[in-house]
Amino acid sequence: MPSPFPGMNPYLEGPNFWPEVHHLLISLLLESLVPQLRPKYRVALEKRVYESAGNDSLLVGIPDVIVQRRQPTSPGESNVAVAAPPTQKPLPVQVPMRMEYREAYLEVREMATGEVVTAIEVLSPANKRQGKGREMYEEKRSRILASRTHLVEIDLLRGGEPMPVLGNDVEAHYRILVSRGDRRPYADLYLFNLPETIPTLPLPLRSGDTEPMIDLNQLLNHLYDRAGYDFVIDYQTEPIPALAESESAWVDARLKEQGVRE
Repeated sequence: MPSPFPGMNPYLEGPNFWPEVHHLLISLLLESLVPQLRPKYRVALEKRVYESAGNDSLLVGIPDVIVQRRQPTSPGESNVAVAAPPTQKPLPVQVPMRMEYREAYLEVREMATGEVVTAIEVLSPANKRQGKGREMYEEKRSRILASRTHLVEIDLLRGGEPMPVLGNDVEAHYRILVSRGDRRPYADLYLFNLPETIPTLPLPLRSGDTEPMIDLNQLLNHLYDRAGYDFVIDYQTEPIPALAESESAWVDARLKEQGVRE
Protein backbone atom coordinates (compact mmCIF):
# COMPACT_ATOMS: atom_id res chain seq x y z
CA MET A 1 0.00 0.00 0.00
CA PRO A 2 1.42 3.46 -0.89
CA SER A 3 1.86 6.25 1.64
CA PRO A 4 -1.51 7.87 2.46
CA PHE A 5 -0.04 11.38 2.15
CA PRO A 6 0.52 13.36 -1.07
CA GLY A 7 4.00 14.47 -0.01
CA MET A 8 5.97 14.04 3.20
CA ASN A 9 4.53 11.48 5.60
CA PRO A 10 4.65 13.08 9.08
CA TYR A 11 4.82 9.67 10.76
CA LEU A 12 8.26 9.11 9.21
CA GLU A 13 9.62 12.06 11.23
CA GLY A 14 9.23 10.26 14.56
CA PRO A 15 12.24 8.91 16.47
CA ASN A 16 11.29 5.29 15.77
CA PHE A 17 11.50 5.77 12.00
CA TRP A 18 13.59 8.80 11.04
CA PRO A 19 17.10 7.30 11.51
CA GLU A 20 16.16 4.51 9.09
CA VAL A 21 14.35 6.90 6.73
CA HIS A 22 17.42 9.16 6.61
CA HIS A 23 19.68 6.22 5.76
CA LEU A 24 17.35 4.86 3.08
CA LEU A 25 16.72 8.26 1.49
CA ILE A 26 20.45 8.98 1.21
CA SER A 27 20.93 5.56 -0.39
CA LEU A 28 18.07 6.04 -2.86
CA LEU A 29 19.34 9.49 -3.81
CA LEU A 30 22.74 7.98 -4.58
CA GLU A 31 21.25 5.10 -6.58
CA SER A 32 19.01 7.41 -8.62
CA LEU A 33 21.73 9.97 -9.41
CA VAL A 34 24.63 7.70 -10.37
CA PRO A 35 23.19 6.55 -13.74
CA GLN A 36 22.35 10.17 -14.66
CA LEU A 37 25.77 11.61 -13.78
CA ARG A 38 28.36 9.11 -14.97
CA PRO A 39 30.86 9.10 -16.53
CA LYS A 40 31.70 12.76 -15.81
CA TYR A 41 30.66 12.72 -12.16
CA ARG A 42 30.58 10.27 -9.30
CA VAL A 43 28.33 10.39 -6.21
CA ALA A 44 30.24 9.71 -3.01
CA LEU A 45 28.68 8.75 0.32
CA GLU A 46 30.38 10.63 3.15
CA LYS A 47 29.89 10.71 6.92
CA ARG A 48 30.27 13.19 9.73
CA VAL A 49 31.33 11.65 13.03
CA TYR A 50 31.05 13.32 16.42
CA GLU A 51 30.54 12.47 20.06
CA SER A 52 27.96 13.88 22.41
CA ALA A 53 26.87 13.39 26.00
CA GLY A 54 23.49 11.85 26.70
CA ASN A 55 22.01 15.09 28.06
CA ASP A 56 22.72 17.27 25.04
CA SER A 57 19.06 17.15 23.97
CA LEU A 58 19.89 15.90 20.51
CA LEU A 59 19.63 12.15 20.79
CA VAL A 60 17.42 10.59 18.16
CA GLY A 61 15.03 8.06 19.64
CA ILE A 62 15.97 8.90 23.24
CA PRO A 63 13.87 11.36 25.27
CA ASP A 64 15.48 14.70 26.01
CA VAL A 65 16.89 15.04 29.52
CA ILE A 66 17.12 18.46 31.15
CA VAL A 67 19.25 18.79 34.28
CA GLN A 68 18.67 22.00 36.23
CA ARG A 69 20.88 23.11 39.07
CA ARG A 70 19.00 24.85 41.86
CA GLN A 71 20.73 28.02 43.02
CA PRO A 72 21.10 28.50 46.81
CA THR A 73 18.95 31.21 48.42
CA SER A 74 21.34 31.76 51.31
CA PRO A 75 25.10 31.32 51.85
CA GLY A 76 24.67 28.26 54.00
CA GLU A 77 22.15 26.50 51.80
CA SER A 78 23.29 23.48 49.83
CA ASN A 79 22.81 23.14 46.09
CA VAL A 80 21.53 19.61 46.58
CA ALA A 81 17.76 19.36 46.93
CA VAL A 82 16.85 16.71 49.51
CA ALA A 83 13.47 15.00 49.30
CA ALA A 84 12.10 12.18 51.34
CA PRO A 85 11.81 9.12 49.11
CA PRO A 86 8.21 7.91 48.77
CA THR A 87 9.27 4.28 49.21
CA GLN A 88 12.40 2.27 49.82
CA LYS A 89 12.36 1.08 46.21
CA PRO A 90 15.01 2.40 43.81
CA LEU A 91 14.00 5.10 41.34
CA PRO A 92 14.67 4.66 37.60
CA VAL A 93 17.16 7.25 36.36
CA GLN A 94 19.53 7.77 33.44
CA VAL A 95 23.24 8.48 33.54
CA PRO A 96 25.02 10.65 30.93
CA MET A 97 26.99 8.63 28.38
CA ARG A 98 29.31 9.60 25.59
CA MET A 99 27.79 8.42 22.33
CA GLU A 100 29.17 8.44 18.80
CA TYR A 101 27.02 9.75 15.95
CA ARG A 102 27.48 9.26 12.23
CA GLU A 103 25.56 11.46 9.80
CA ALA A 104 25.62 10.52 6.13
CA TYR A 105 25.56 13.00 3.27
CA LEU A 106 26.37 12.94 -0.44
CA GLU A 107 29.00 14.69 -2.52
CA VAL A 108 28.91 14.94 -6.31
CA ARG A 109 32.52 14.97 -7.48
CA GLU A 110 34.05 15.58 -10.86
CA MET A 111 35.58 12.30 -11.95
CA ALA A 112 38.64 13.79 -13.63
CA THR A 113 39.74 16.06 -10.77
CA GLY A 114 37.99 14.65 -7.69
CA GLU A 115 36.72 18.14 -6.91
CA VAL A 116 33.45 18.40 -4.99
CA VAL A 117 30.90 20.10 -7.24
CA THR A 118 27.73 19.69 -5.15
CA ALA A 119 27.00 18.71 -1.55
CA ILE A 120 23.62 17.11 -0.78
CA GLU A 121 22.46 17.19 2.84
CA VAL A 122 19.34 15.64 4.36
CA LEU A 123 18.97 17.28 7.75
CA SER A 124 18.59 15.22 10.91
CA PRO A 125 17.03 16.29 14.24
CA ALA A 126 20.53 16.81 15.64
CA ASN A 127 21.23 19.44 12.95
CA LYS A 128 18.16 21.43 14.02
CA ARG A 129 18.66 21.40 17.80
CA GLN A 130 21.19 23.25 19.89
CA GLY A 131 24.24 21.11 20.53
CA LYS A 132 27.25 19.50 18.89
CA GLY A 133 25.33 18.19 15.89
CA ARG A 134 24.10 21.64 14.88
CA GLU A 135 27.44 23.28 15.57
CA MET A 136 29.31 20.86 13.31
CA TYR A 137 26.75 21.14 10.54
CA GLU A 138 26.65 24.95 10.67
CA GLU A 139 30.46 25.04 10.43
CA LYS A 140 30.39 22.82 7.35
CA ARG A 141 27.50 24.82 5.85
CA SER A 142 29.43 28.07 6.31
CA ARG A 143 32.47 26.60 4.55
CA ILE A 144 30.35 25.47 1.60
CA LEU A 145 28.58 28.84 1.32
CA ALA A 146 31.96 30.57 1.28
CA SER A 147 33.14 28.37 -1.59
CA ARG A 148 32.07 27.65 -5.17
CA THR A 149 30.52 24.32 -4.22
CA HIS A 150 26.77 24.02 -4.80
CA LEU A 151 24.59 23.04 -1.83
CA VAL A 152 21.30 21.14 -1.82
CA GLU A 153 19.88 21.17 1.72
CA ILE A 154 16.78 19.01 2.29
CA ASP A 155 14.77 19.62 5.45
CA LEU A 156 11.88 17.16 5.86
CA LEU A 157 11.48 17.70 9.61
CA ARG A 158 8.88 19.94 11.22
CA GLY A 159 10.69 19.98 14.56
CA GLY A 160 13.68 22.10 15.52
CA GLU A 161 15.05 25.41 14.29
CA PRO A 162 15.37 25.76 10.50
CA MET A 163 18.72 26.66 8.98
CA PRO A 164 19.08 30.43 8.56
CA VAL A 165 18.41 32.21 5.26
CA LEU A 166 18.02 35.91 4.53
CA GLY A 167 15.11 37.64 2.83
CA ASN A 168 12.38 35.18 3.77
CA ASP A 169 10.03 35.21 6.75
CA VAL A 170 7.50 32.71 5.36
CA GLU A 171 6.96 29.75 7.64
CA ALA A 172 6.40 26.26 6.26
CA HIS A 173 6.52 22.71 7.52
CA TYR A 174 9.32 21.69 5.16
CA ARG A 175 11.96 23.39 3.02
CA ILE A 176 14.64 22.66 0.47
CA LEU A 177 17.47 25.08 -0.25
CA VAL A 178 19.32 25.02 -3.58
CA SER A 179 22.32 27.32 -3.35
CA ARG A 180 24.48 27.57 -6.46
CA GLY A 181 28.09 28.51 -5.90
CA ASP A 182 28.10 30.93 -8.85
CA ARG A 183 24.93 32.78 -7.74
CA ARG A 184 25.59 33.48 -4.07
CA PRO A 185 24.31 35.18 -2.01
CA TYR A 186 21.14 34.41 -4.02
CA ALA A 187 19.58 30.97 -3.72
CA ASP A 188 16.31 29.14 -4.36
CA LEU A 189 14.21 28.16 -1.35
CA TYR A 190 11.41 25.64 -1.90
CA LEU A 191 8.74 25.81 0.82
CA PHE A 192 5.92 23.29 1.17
CA ASN A 193 3.47 22.10 3.79
CA LEU A 194 2.04 18.80 4.90
CA PRO A 195 -0.92 18.68 2.45
CA GLU A 196 1.31 19.45 -0.56
CA THR A 197 3.52 17.35 -2.79
CA ILE A 198 7.26 17.82 -2.51
CA PRO A 199 8.64 20.08 -5.29
CA THR A 200 10.89 18.52 -7.90
CA LEU A 201 14.25 20.30 -7.96
CA PRO A 202 17.35 20.42 -10.16
CA LEU A 203 20.74 19.14 -9.04
CA PRO A 204 23.27 21.95 -9.73
CA LEU A 205 26.33 20.91 -11.75
CA ARG A 206 29.03 22.58 -13.82
CA SER A 207 27.85 25.28 -16.18
CA GLY A 208 26.62 23.79 -19.47
CA ASP A 209 25.99 20.30 -18.11
CA THR A 210 22.52 18.76 -18.14
CA GLU A 211 21.16 18.86 -14.61
CA PRO A 212 19.11 15.86 -13.43
CA MET A 213 15.87 16.50 -11.55
CA ILE A 214 15.45 15.13 -8.03
CA ASP A 215 11.94 13.77 -7.47
CA LEU A 216 11.76 13.35 -3.69
CA ASN A 217 8.09 12.39 -3.84
CA GLN A 218 8.91 9.40 -5.97
CA LEU A 219 11.90 8.44 -3.84
CA LEU A 220 9.93 8.67 -0.59
CA ASN A 221 7.09 6.59 -2.01
CA HIS A 222 9.60 3.97 -3.11
CA LEU A 223 11.25 4.12 0.32
CA TYR A 224 7.88 3.72 2.06
CA ASP A 225 7.06 0.63 0.02
CA ARG A 226 10.58 -0.80 0.20
CA ALA A 227 10.69 -0.59 4.01
CA GLY A 228 7.13 -1.89 4.45
CA TYR A 229 6.08 1.07 6.55
CA ASP A 230 2.41 0.46 5.78
CA PHE A 231 2.70 -2.64 8.00
CA VAL A 232 4.49 -1.03 10.94
CA ILE A 233 3.12 2.53 11.26
CA ASP A 234 0.15 2.78 13.62
CA TYR A 235 -2.06 5.40 12.02
CA GLN A 236 -4.48 5.29 14.95
CA THR A 237 -1.91 7.30 16.94
CA GLU A 238 -0.72 10.89 16.43
CA PRO A 239 2.58 11.65 14.67
CA ILE A 240 5.68 12.96 16.44
CA PRO A 241 6.29 15.91 16.64
CA ALA A 242 2.70 16.83 17.47
CA LEU A 243 0.59 18.72 14.94
CA ALA A 244 -1.39 21.91 15.42
CA GLU A 245 -5.14 21.41 15.86
CA SER A 246 -6.03 22.33 12.27
CA GLU A 247 -3.24 20.14 10.89
CA SER A 248 -4.30 17.23 13.09
CA ALA A 249 -7.85 17.55 11.75
CA TRP A 250 -6.56 17.44 8.17
CA VAL A 251 -4.45 14.36 8.93
CA ASP A 252 -7.43 12.64 10.56
CA ALA A 253 -9.64 13.31 7.54
CA ARG A 254 -6.90 12.23 5.13
CA LEU A 255 -6.22 8.94 6.93
CA LYS A 256 -9.92 8.11 7.12
CA GLU A 257 -10.31 8.93 3.43
CA GLN A 258 -7.41 6.60 2.61
CA GLY A 259 -8.90 3.84 4.76
CA VAL A 260 -6.02 3.54 7.22
CA ARG A 261 -7.72 5.11 10.25
CA GLU A 262 -11.02 4.09 11.75
